[in-house]
Amino acid sequence: MGVRHVVVAGGGVGGLTAAVALSRRGWRVTVCERASALTGIGAGIVLAPNALRALESIGLGPAVSAGEPLAGALGLRTPDGAWLSRTGAAASRYGVPARAVHRGFLIDALAAALPPGALRLGVSVGGVDEAAEGAVVVRTSAGELRADAVVAADGLRSALRGQLFPRHPGPRYAGETGWRAVLSGAGLPALPAAETWGRGERFGIVPLADGRVYVYATAVAGPGTRPADHRAELVRRFGAWHDPIPALLDRLDRPDRREPGPVTFLHHDFHELAEPLPRFHSGRVALLGDAAHAMTPNLGQGGCQAIEDAVVLAHLLAGGTGVPAALAAYTEARLGRTTRISRRSRRMGDLARLSHPLAVSVRDFAVRATPSAVMTRGLDTLLGWQPPPGPDPAPGSAQASSRSVDIKKEQQ
Repeated sequence: MGVRHVVVAGGGVGGLTAAVALSRRGWRVTVCERASALTGIGAGIVLAPNALRALESIGLGPAVSAGEPLAGALGLRTPDGAWLSRTGAAASRYGVPARAVHRGFLIDALAAALPPGALRLGVSVGGVDEAAEGAVVVRTSAGELRADAVVAADGLRSALRGQLFPRHPGPRYAGETGWRAVLSGAGLPALPAAETWGRGERFGIVPLADGRVYVYATAVAGPGTRPADHRAELVRRFGAWHDPIPALLDRLDRPDRREPGPVTFLHHDFHELAEPLPRFHSGRVALLGDAAHAMTPNLGQGGCQAIEDAVVLAHLLAGGTGVPAALAAYTEARLGRTTRISRRSRRMGDLARLSHPLAVSVRDFAVRATPSAVMTRGLDTLLGWQPPPGPDPAPGSAQASSRSVDIKKEQQ
C-alpha cells in the first residue's frame, strides 16, 4: 500500500492539529485554507490541561510551552470585585498547568510543524465526491484533489457539513454578542485570570504567556447588533466595574508594541450547533471542531475540543482498520463527549445571561454556596481527559531520548 493522502479543509487550530498529527502517523497531508494568510489576530486561547496533553501526545508540547503558565486561582467575580468562586491552579491536580497564548502564536507553532508544501493558502474546498477504488475527489478552488480521507475543519459555516447533512438546521444564535482584544501588559501588576458576571454582561481577563493580556466582554443583544463606537460601548457597559477593568479599557486606545497600528477588536455574535449532528463522519469524510460541534465559549473548550478531535482522529486513522471503520470509531469516541460539553456550556451561558436583579442575586448566592469539591468534580470531566497514545518518535530524536529516559525511570 502506498502512502495514504488526506485533505484537510480549513487551517484553523483543529485543522492544523489534525494535519500535524496525521503527518506524524505517516499520512501525506494537504491543508486547504481559503484565507490568503494564516492569522489568529486579536484573540487569545486558553490551552487547558486536556488540550496540552493532546498536543504533547503528538510531540507538540515544547512548541507551545514558551512563556509563563496561568498561575494562581481562576475565578468568578461580581462587578464590585467580590469573588463568587475561586478554583486552585490546575497543575497540582492535572499534572500540567493551563497555558494562555495568543491564537496567532498557536497557529504559527502548528503551521511550522507541517511538512513542507502541505499548506495551500487561498484555496477553498467546495465539496467532496466519491471516487472509485476507495477514494474521494475533493473539489477546490484550485482544482480537484484525490484523497483517501478528508477532514472537514472548515468552521461554523462548514460547506462540507452542509453537503453531508443538508437537513441539519445549522448554527443557531446563542443570544449574546462578544468583543475580544489583546492588550499590552506593560506596567500592570500581576493579574489573576477571572471572569466578572453582571446583569446580562460579562468581562474576562486572561494573562497570556508572553506578558500581554487577553480581554473579552459579552452582552445580551439581538443578532446583528453593531454599536457605532465599540470602545465607547465597552466603556459605557464596563467602565465603572472593579479594577483593573477601567485601566484595561483605557489601553484600548494604545497600540500594542508587538503589533503596528491601533488595538484590533474582534466583535462577533455567538452561535452554536444546538442540535447535535447524527454522527461526525460520512463515508471517508470526518468533521472536526466547529464544523462538527460548534459550541458557545462559556467553558473555554471550543478550541480544546477541536484539538482533542484531531489527535483521536489521527490515532484511529493510523490503526489497522480501513478508513470508513476508523471514522465510525471516531464518531463513537467523540460525539457523546462533545455533546455533553456543548450542553454544559449552553447552561453556563444561560446563567451568565440572567439580567433580572432577583435572578442575578439568586444565581450569585448559588455560586458562592456551591462546595469547591463539587466544582472540582465538574472540572475533572473536562480537564481530566487523556489522549490516546501518540506516534513513536523518530530514533535518535530528542523526544525519543526523553521517552527512553522516562521508560528507564519507570522500570527502576
